[in-house]
Amino acid sequence: MASSEKMDDASEEIRRRRKHGMLKLYYGMEDTSKENQDSNPIDINGAQFDPQVYLSRLMKEKRLNELIDRESDMVKQIRSLDSDMQTLVYENYNKFISATDTIRKMKNDFKKMEDEMDRLATNMDAITEFSAGISNTLQERRQQISKLSGVHSLLKKLQFLFELPARLKKCIEMKAYGQAVRYYAKTRAVLNQYQHMPSFHGIQQDCSEIVAELRSKLREQFRDKESTPKQLAECVDLLLQLKEPADELCDEFLARAQEKLDEDLSEMSAQVNPTSVLEVSTPEDEMVESSEKTDERPSEKYMRNMPMDILEFIHKGCTSFLGNICLVIASYKELFVNRQTHSDPQEQEQLQEIAHSKLAEFVKSRMEQYFSCVELRIQAEKESVENSMLVRALDRFHRRLQAVDKLLPELNIIVRGTEIVANAARERSLFYLEGLKNHFIECTTDVRQKLCTPRLIGKQETSNLMDMLTMMSSSIVEQMKVVLANLQGFTSSDLTFANTAYFQGTFCVHDVREVVVVGFLKYLFKASCDLCERSGEKGSAPAAIILLLSRLHMDFSNTTISQIVTTADNQFSLDPRCKVTPAADLATKAKKTAQKLLNQYVQIQGLQISQMLRKSVETRDWLNTIEPRNVRAVMKRVVEDVTAIDTQVGHLYEEGVRKAHSSDSSRRLSLSSARHHKKEMPRNYTPSTNFDNSLMTNIQKLFSERIEIFSAVEFSKVSVLTGIIKISLKTLLECVRLRTFGRYGLQQMQVDTHYLDMYIWRFVSDENLVHFLLDEIVGSTIHRCLDPILMEPSVIEVICERG
Repeated sequence: MASSEKMDDASEEIRRRRKHGMLKLYYGMEDTSKENQDSNPIDINGAQFDPQVYLSRLMKEKRLNELIDRESDMVKQIRSLDSDMQTLVYENYNKFISATDTIRKMKNDFKKMEDEMDRLATNMDAITEFSAGISNTLQERRQQISKLSGVHSLLKKLQFLFELPARLKKCIEMKAYGQAVRYYAKTRAVLNQYQHMPSFHGIQQDCSEIVAELRSKLREQFRDKESTPKQLAECVDLLLQLKEPADELCDEFLARAQEKLDEDLSEMSAQVNPTSVLEVSTPEDEMVESSEKTDERPSEKYMRNMPMDILEFIHKGCTSFLGNICLVIASYKELFVNRQTHSDPQEQEQLQEIAHSKLAEFVKSRMEQYFSCVELRIQAEKESVENSMLVRALDRFHRRLQAVDKLLPELNIIVRGTEIVANAARERSLFYLEGLKNHFIECTTDVRQKLCTPRLIGKQETSNLMDMLTMMSSSIVEQMKVVLANLQGFTSSDLTFANTAYFQGTFCVHDVREVVVVGFLKYLFKASCDLCERSGEKGSAPAAIILLLSRLHMDFSNTTISQIVTTADNQFSLDPRCKVTPAADLATKAKKTAQKLLNQYVQIQGLQISQMLRKSVETRDWLNTIEPRNVRAVMKRVVEDVTAIDTQVGHLYEEGVRKAHSSDSSRRLSLSSARHHKKEMPRNYTPSTNFDNSLMTNIQKLFSERIEIFSAVEFSKVSVLTGIIKISLKTLLECVRLRTFGRYGLQQMQVDTHYLDMYIWRFVSDENLVHFLLDEIVGSTIHRCLDPILMEPSVIEVICERG
């Protein structure tokens, strides 16, 4: 394979050399590299090739089959050369024809050029001879002609000087002040030089009087309020040419410009604070105005009194004030700063420095007033929800300030403008933060109103809790997305200020990410915790709202916070290396808040049930009560409330994990046996027997598990109900320990506890906890009873089932 590739490369190289050789042969070029080589008659490609020698050598060295192969190879090469030659001819035919035509045309052109050159040489010789003849003829009169020419020029100048006063008057009459100044400036040096001569002194005196009149007219035009900036610039230029003091002209120019700029600023101030430009009118004026406006339509009156929006305000300010101040700066610099005179360079430089300092001070004071108006107008947009118009106005404001900054870059006007834009964006972020806070308060208020609205169906409130949660969560998230989308308008790529360092970094990281997003979430946590601290006070939040907020914070901790933070980071392209509050910390804070709210909900519900039980115990005479025939109504109310709470919590939280329940029959059997052991107490119950039973009870408590009444609850329905029931039964136990019971009081407490045990056990995670607390209540009642005779368990069950 390698040998075949080498043979192909060699043959290709031979063909390339042949093509080049044929082209060189056609154009008559010789290969100088081969002249240095020795002539070889055997080289078939060489210039000294001898076919007889080459053939004889082949006959001697090659065999017959090799000669045949060599012949076939040469035939192929000859055919290839013929083909290459034809290809070259075809490819270069048009070039050859074009080159031939070009050469022929060049020959014709050169012939014409030679004829023209010969004719030009003949004409030049004739001109030279004619010029020599004129020089010889006028050589004697040359000096006389030059003298006469000088006299003629001097006479023309003298004639101009004598006609100068009339010319100046004519120009003043025609208001061609510029032409008059040019006439006077052209002759001023001559008149000053020859003013000692009587003839020139009269001309100079007349011109001085006319120029004084011209100065006064220029001053009048300079002070005229109707003069345009172009006319002002022309006046200043002419006065400077008349050698008026430059510093005085600077002050007068700036004072004249200040009048127009102050008018623009007063119009802007009127839009910012309309009351500041109101004039005090007399009753007669009001009557005249009312009579003039009787035919005015209400719509026209509304449009006349309607304030200007922020975009129109900025546009008008940019068009009027910034446009005029740019024109003033450009005209002033052209007249006083960049003006080139023929005076002393040092004096000119000093004058330029003075003029520049006056301009800088003037522009700085005017721009501060303009910035104050703009800041006041931007502050008036705090209550506006529309954000796109404000962004467009700020972009136009910042864009037009660049023109002023380019004229006077040393004042750093664009830096001050960027600060105003940044402050507006920062205030906008705080405004949206307050809007989010108010939205959360409104959502909470709406939920409270829905919960407090009376309904025909009692359970409709709990059935809507999940819908309220979904509505509240989605409303808050959507509002935050709207706020982020509005704030994203400040970072649009087509805005001039979006590329500044503040909007590339601080605005996105601090103002949006930390102030708006993180700040609102922290406010959400704090406001929810404040509801817990105000519970029990007048006007405190209902328990259902605290339960709903706990679930809301739990959802925020699981998914919502991560989604919101990720959305903010993506929309504003935050650098991962930026120091920001991690989403994990916010999720942890949300979970802690949810835990606090859920604990508070348990305490509130437990306190409500506890108050019912405490009042039922404290308001009853347990010594003189009748024999129990029914379950007390308060116990039925407790079961109803616990059932309602179970339904309410079940709509927001999962069931949770419970311990394995015993069957109903075994539970009742164990309860009956427990009651039976207490029932076997002898009739002659003495304090010593009471002491023994109390001792046994205390020994049993040592080996039983400790029950934490106010422990933190888990995020499940079973855990929440367990906490509420523990608080309620613990309250009942403590109330029983403070009362003294008779026989029927003890039996009534037996009936009540058995009724609670029949229904409450299914709501808790461990039914043994309910059994233990109810046993404690009955045991404490026995200890506080004067005649501790228990009721038969069968009778208790009949009363409870009937109740």
